[in-house]
Amino acid sequence: MNFSAKQIIFISFMLFSMFFGAGNLIFPPFLGQSAGDHIWLALAGFIVSAVGLPILGVIAVAKVGSLNELNLRVHPLFALIFPFLIYIAIGPGLAIPRAGSLAFEMGAVPFLPENLVEGPISLLLYSIVFFGLAAWLSMYPSKLISLFGKLLTPILLTLIAIIFVKSLMDPIGSFESPVGNYQENPLFQGILEGYLTMDALAALAFGIVIANTLTAQGVLDSKKKSRYMMYAGLGAGLLLTMIYLILGYLGAASSSLGQAENGAIILSNIMTYLFGQSGTLLLGIVFTLACFCVSIGLITSCSQFFSNAIPKVAYKVWVVILAVLSTAIANLGLTQILQISVPILGMIYPIAIVLIFLGLLDDIIKRNPYIYGSVIGFVALFSVLDTINKVFLDSKWSGAFEILPYYIEGLGWIIPALIGLVVGYFLGWLKGSSSVMKTNP
Repeated sequence: MNFSAKQIIFISFMLFSMFFGAGNLIFPPFLGQSAGDHIWLALAGFIVSAVGLPILGVIAVAKVGSLNELNLRVHPLFALIFPFLIYIAIGPGLAIPRAGSLAFEMGAVPFLPENLVEGPISLLLYSIVFFGLAAWLSMYPSKLISLFGKLLTPILLTLIAIIFVKSLMDPIGSFESPVGNYQENPLFQGILEGYLTMDALAALAFGIVIANTLTAQGVLDSKKKSRYMMYAGLGAGLLLTMIYLILGYLGAASSSLGQAENGAIILSNIMTYLFGQSGTLLLGIVFTLACFCVSIGLITSCSQFFSNAIPKVAYKVWVVILAVLSTAIANLGLTQILQISVPILGMIYPIAIVLIFLGLLDDIIKRNPYIYGSVIGFVALFSVLDTINKVFLDSKWSGAFEILPYYIEGLGWIIPALIGLVVGYFLGWLKGSSSVMKTNP
């Protein structure tokens, strides 16, 4: 079966809406205000990592065939453990309950009486309705193209377009001087900010949803499926780039409204300036819609993974389990969850990045198991030790880690990855040489 351009656009919309959550709304405006008149260089760096890495993740999964196939290149045990860590971290462990909590804070709290905001019952009722609706819509993943592509994503894009056009008609202000690291190296700082979105993890997870959706639509040929997944990734990347440019521009122009501590406050200031009190309502709708789309995407992808990993529990049962867990965790308080989940995310993210690049280079390294195993092994060892240092040892080992280039910026895993590449290549060469000697005594 061949897909039309229209169908590919709808799949791109679907993937975009699964990526684009509250965090993606908040990061670019804050970057824009901090970068000032260096905004375009900073945004270029941000797009390289915040868009480039996730889309490369989708392409890597599409190229190899599936995330499981990519993980098996490393080791069967790795293929069993690593996906569970990813899906728990971006699912009920952090991302899904956080989306519901942020939707409540930005979409409901501004309109509730103070006595209801302070009490626990409001969040409980809101999260039950929020995750109940998300679970209901996640029950039928084959219909996600229609839901996202034809309804939710166009509404979200239209709302953001309205905000942008209004900002052109009623200019907010001029760009000011950059602050912090954006003064000296805005491009590199933008790359680091995009890196911190950690959307590459979601890219690996969402591959299963796109693949299953294509199968449900009649695309059974593996090569066609991979090609359409790549098209969807590129389409979603283009949409993300456009939105990040708009949000970054709005943030850079907002300095005249006062400096803010985070992107949510910046957006609130912008919306109040552009639309008055109704701006709070419009911003609440945008946040709620973005969080809702991401929640559906995450519940769907996690449920499909767990139902494949544990076939005795049906997909729809997993949907209910994840929705209930997310509701409970969102109400228990995300502060404690963040204390546990953020270090885990920081530990597995470098592994996910090098896995993506190994998948992209699969033809060049010729599926060499020594390279896969060695690179992942060295990076995993670094990540585990670094996490132990930060979580349990109060950063006592940081002096030794800071020898690594860019460790402070969060990129200390690069040198271990390169060492693993050299060691893996050498081990593969030794194995090849020994095989030749055995066949030619």
